Amino acid sequence: MTISTLSSRELNHDVSSAKKAAQKGPVVITDRGKPSHVLMTYDDFQRLTGRRRSLAESLAMPGLSEIDLDTTRIGIEPRQIDLS
Repeated sequence: MTISTLSSRELNHDVSSAKKAAQKGPVVITDRGKPSHVLMTYDDFQRLTGRRRSLAESLAMPGLSEIDLDTTRIGIEPRQIDLS
């Protein structure tokens, strides 16, 4: 991941290069030399904001088939209640 920095003026003059830079990592936009905004891809934004995955997306995750899942049943028995 590469973090790039552009001034507001540079961003306004060449938006397409800023978008290309965002494909490689976040782009910090400065205003008068101070960081003011960050440009990133929408996929990165969703990942950072904790977007929930659908069941199909979760099951399609790479490496999921390599996980061993122990599915033994646990016996749960009701306990006796003393009503005396």
